[in-house]
Amino acid sequence: MNYDHTYRLFIETFEKMFDWEIYAEAKAFWLLLFIPVLALWYIIKQKYFQATVHFSSTTPFEKIPTSPLSYLRHLPFVLQMLALGFIIFALARPQASLSWEEEKTEGIDIVIALDISNSMMAMDFKPNRLEASKAIAKEFVGSRTNDRIGLVVYGSEAFTQCPLTIDHSRLQQLFDEIHFGMIEGGTAIGMGLATSVNRLKESSAASKIIILLTDGENTAGEIDPKTAAELAKTYGIKVYTIGVGTKGTALSPYQQDMYGKIYYKELPVVIDEETMGSIAKITGGKYFRATSNQKLKAIYAEIDRLEKTEIASLKYYKKNELFMPFAASGLLLLLLAAPLNWFLFRKLP
Repeated sequence: MNYDHTYRLFIETFEKMFDWEIYAEAKAFWLLLFIPVLALWYIIKQKYFQATVHFSSTTPFEKIPTSPLSYLRHLPFVLQMLALGFIIFALARPQASLSWEEEKTEGIDIVIALDISNSMMAMDFKPNRLEASKAIAKEFVGSRTNDRIGLVVYGSEAFTQCPLTIDHSRLQQLFDEIHFGMIEGGTAIGMGLATSVNRLKESSAASKIIILLTDGENTAGEIDPKTAAELAKTYGIKVYTIGVGTKGTALSPYQQDMYGKIYYKELPVVIDEETMGSIAKITGGKYFRATSNQKLKAIYAEIDRLEKTEIASLKYYKKNELFMPFAASGLLLLLLAAPLNWFLFRKLP
């Protein structure tokens, strides 16, 4: 028996002892009416039914000090009444009702495919496209507490930065570790999508989606983006595509000197929206165009709304009988009162 657990439940029940809903046999409390009746009988008995001795004068007794025990002579009766109260509470069968909820989640598996090509250094987003994309994606990850999420990065090639995981804190740390130069320049959209599909193809989740983000055109890689889209469709994977970049021109990198310094100038923003739209259409997803940090954040919010996780809850209840501590307390008080009556406060007939 777990005594610590029982004691904790007893204390919780004691604190709620006047909440009648915790008692299975609340009718037993009618027995409490006997306590004032017995108290009245005790008072009457003390006053009228005690043996008396008549003295012609009480003067000889006035100098006799009063024994401290005389003030405690009613203690056995008080203990007996308390014991009776505890026993009645035990008969009322106090119970601690425990409940807990089990969530069954039809989870969604999500892979975010992030373009980290050099063009993502463009400053039409603050501080640049890549850092803005990382920050907003991290917020999205933090809001999807019931989903497994993975991360793929791609430039001229693609690799998995983080496999599907429920450890979102670690995933957000891996977002922070993404930086320019991890992969050579170029934009292999087809490779990024195919690598993402590879992470999801064995998934048994109720829903599988890819969020594919890029700021340009497919300029590298051995797999055509539309071929990768057909592959995603085969495995029942929906792809949401996001084109990142303002319309017109943006302050973008165009040259890097031998010391690593990057030079910027206004360059046209070119996103292959036709291909991005086709990928989304083939897989049953949707294409979005993000022209600012706020717009990108709104797109993630819309994807979050479109792809909600269904949660079914089962509730369980358990009741613990707690009459034993009350019964034991009553018995202990009776055992304490008995020797006091027999020895300490014994009365002569």
